[in-house]
Amino acid sequence: MNAAKSIKTVGVLAGALVTVALCLGAPAPKLSGSIAGIVRDGAGVPQMGAAVVLCNRYDRLLERVLTSDQGIFGFHALAPGVYNIRVTLSSFLPALKRDIAIQPGMQSLLSVNLASVFSSVELVDTMPGDNPIMSDEWKWVLRGSSQTRPILRLAPDTGLGERAPRESAALFSGTTGVVRLSAGDTAASSSLGSDPDVGTAFAVRTSFLGTNDLQLSGNVAYSSYSGAPITGISTSLRRAWAGGDPEIKVTMRQICLANEGVPLGEAGNQAPALRTLSATVSDETRLTSRLLIEYGFSRDSVSFLDQFSYYSPYGRLSYEGAPGEVVAVAYSSGNPPADLFARSAESGAELQRDLAALTLFPMISLRDGETRVQRTDTMEAGYHKTAGSRTYAVAVYHDDVLNAALSIAGADGLDVAGELLPEMFANGSIFNAGNFQTFGFLGSVEQNLGEHFTFAVALESGKALTADPAASELTTAEDLRNAIHAVQREALSARLSGTVPKTGTRFAASYQWASATPLSPAHLYLTESVSDGPGLNIHLRQPIPYFGGLPGHVEATANLENILAQGYIPVNFEGRRVYLLQSPRAVRGGLNFVF
Repeated sequence: MNAAKSIKTVGVLAGALVTVALCLGAPAPKLSGSIAGIVRDGAGVPQMGAAVVLCNRYDRLLERVLTSDQGIFGFHALAPGVYNIRVTLSSFLPALKRDIAIQPGMQSLLSVNLASVFSSVELVDTMPGDNPIMSDEWKWVLRGSSQTRPILRLAPDTGLGERAPRESAALFSGTTGVVRLSAGDTAASSSLGSDPDVGTAFAVRTSFLGTNDLQLSGNVAYSSYSGAPITGISTSLRRAWAGGDPEIKVTMRQICLANEGVPLGEAGNQAPALRTLSATVSDETRLTSRLLIEYGFSRDSVSFLDQFSYYSPYGRLSYEGAPGEVVAVAYSSGNPPADLFARSAESGAELQRDLAALTLFPMISLRDGETRVQRTDTMEAGYHKTAGSRTYAVAVYHDDVLNAALSIAGADGLDVAGELLPEMFANGSIFNAGNFQTFGFLGSVEQNLGEHFTFAVALESGKALTADPAASELTTAEDLRNAIHAVQREALSARLSGTVPKTGTRFAASYQWASATPLSPAHLYLTESVSDGPGLNIHLRQPIPYFGGLPGHVEATANLENILAQGYIPVNFEGRRVYLLQSPRAVRGGLNFVF
């Protein structure tokens, strides 16, 4: 009875205190939460100056902050709901965390790990914020009541007095993925990085036992020209630990180059299926707090007219000087290393990169009836510096290209035995132009126009293969090869990209002017993020409201590459006009289901 009276008295006093506080105009508890976190690299070093973007559940930008000298960031006074954050910093892949639940009076603590292969964001804990709804005084009132006092001990005879075993970590966690449906029209195509007419691709990434990242991606597509499907599948395992980030990846691809009955140099000779198997091993090691080395190699096996294998090693050494300054040197041989390419800070960038890598077939060509593969030995050095809202970058490189593969449109039916290879996805052919070397440089400036838009200009100079319209008739493959020569080429490109605030539309529009029409593949920079193609290019990604009740969101995409059809060089070959080109005009669209 005395206990009941005491509880009743405590309740009356508490109610009286609340009433008096309201009458005196005491502020009501804040019905808001917050997000705080710390950004580190793979070695656990805090990263200053990382850009942290806060978006709502529909990926609409709400706020943007930079990390402090201790790598700490925070967003306060957030309304209860679900939020997404994206963290970007030079020399690292962006990190994305979706569906962060904010509760009134609570603070979500995040740990961000930036890496060059996979960056991650983990929700460490949810704890009372700076202004929780329930104060410490009320907690002690509840603890002091016999009816709400927590049980600290259990009777020995219950058999439950022993400490319960700690729950093991979840087998799979942090699963993300994307499913892409796309279709397009390409007049003529290059074998490297092209897409078929209609395709379905997917990529799934998950954390296995907390320290291992598993990723599976695949592509099943159809080309109306070849009359056969293209398939590709890739799987990778990456383990994050203090000594580095080792990764193993296996990729398989297969495609039929042409319909049955299409001649391959000689009448009645059919093009067999092209099959490739690639195994890649990569790792990174932070030698010091400022010095990072990334390295790896891949072994590619190709089965076509012949069967052969070759290795493609690569490496990059980066030194981080003053805040915002990075000096890097890189080397690659063979196939271009997709893992070193800098990518834009967009949602699902890692998954989108793997989907694009599925169509990166080796550049195969024919010469004297033998299968040849294009190999490029690259040495490059780059430097970029971020000063406020502006980023400056310079780079120099040397390329040694063997068996350069060029695209020819309109060459069907030419009597060139053992010299032309049918295209993969379009009505065109591949021609072996031989070997050449080039030395070039790049200078670029990127300016942030507020929080949503970025404008960049770049000037490039280097040698490239080109051809003059033939004054005399070309009759043999060797005549065509002699008509192709290297010239000094300067190119000026401008790029505007960003996100429209109200609609959430992501866009990138670029135009590149060149002093000479290039035919050889563009240099793929290993230390900088410049990758604009010739002519006018427009890329769009539009979030679509999705009410299906499933997690994730839907995006509509549109990619228009070289839509003005610039860079086509006509030549007279065997009494016909054919066109040499580097980048074909292509129009593609699709839907991305991101979860």
